[in-house]
Amino acid sequence: MRWENLALDTGGHERAAGTALFGAHAVVTRTFDTPEFAGVTFHEVRARSLVNRVPGASRMPFEWTVNPYRGCTHACVYCFARKTHSYLDLDTGTGFDSQIVVKVNAPELLRRELGARGWRGEHIAMGTNVDCYQRAEGRYRLMPGILAALRDHANPFSLLTKGTLILRDLELLTQAAQVTDVGLSVSVGFTDPELLRAVEPGTPAPQRRLDVVRTLAGHGLACGVLMAPVIPFLSDDPALLRATVRAIAEAGACSVTPLVLHLRPGAREWFMAWLGREHPHLVRRYERLYADGAYAPKWYQRRITRQVHDLAREYGIGPDGAGTPRRIRPPGPVAPPAPGPTQLSLI
Repeated sequence: MRWENLALDTGGHERAAGTALFGAHAVVTRTFDTPEFAGVTFHEVRARSLVNRVPGASRMPFEWTVNPYRGCTHACVYCFARKTHSYLDLDTGTGFDSQIVVKVNAPELLRRELGARGWRGEHIAMGTNVDCYQRAEGRYRLMPGILAALRDHANPFSLLTKGTLILRDLELLTQAAQVTDVGLSVSVGFTDPELLRAVEPGTPAPQRRLDVVRTLAGHGLACGVLMAPVIPFLSDDPALLRATVRAIAEAGACSVTPLVLHLRPGAREWFMAWLGREHPHLVRRYERLYADGAYAPKWYQRRITRQVHDLAREYGIGPDGAGTPRRIRPPGPVAPPAPGPTQLSLI
């Protein structure tokens, strides 16, 4: 396993030697004899840095990130962060799901970095690479110390999660929101339970995640939903989009932002292998749709965005009712839009 002279930013880009994230001498490997961690190995490290700068070429809408974990037991088959494991000579498939790197000194390190003379209090994004509230957080409890450091320095931050464990830290989030800007988002790409078990086997059910949105809103913490990913030909049916947006609205989300599946190297190979096993009839369609790279064509992205935004307006999601649970009328019949020539070429 290659630990020395390596650091990764949130986009999975290898940084120059000399900026090592941690050293081999600092790694302690553990397993736990409990059902929730069966087959999972934890590599405890003492990180040398925690606040990571995102490269200027990245598509990310933020400049600084904090990631206390690497690898993720959510085991999402599409996770774009899978390739980051290869830089440590770890497997990007099942290894990414079961070999979890834990930066055990993250809270103290963050507190020190936030207090450094050169730090200017910029916004910090969390949960952008792997989930800070994956199952490991229940044992290692890194986030309370991280949130306390951000609160004490009144440093603005945002959090994205698929986990329900965030509610454990509700009091800290409330305290932080009283002194700085706090952005909270929950990821719910779809509400279909069978699809969930297939592509996100380690995550809480969508309704449990939406309960998180509802609880945060009930405590005065506006929470948006990242509707991600919308998976072509599996979760993009108009009726499924409607059901998902409706559930998001019922939970009291202040916003909904759709994001179409993207398949970066590392994630692409793993996802396509899964697709070949589970939905072989879709392989050729995916090869066409993603022929030009990691992202679906602009026309497809625009179509999904338009559909979701139209549904959001219909169900009243927006700033006027942010954080307020809504009574939603029963959905009417859904008529799928007629496909245009470009769409037909992908069928």
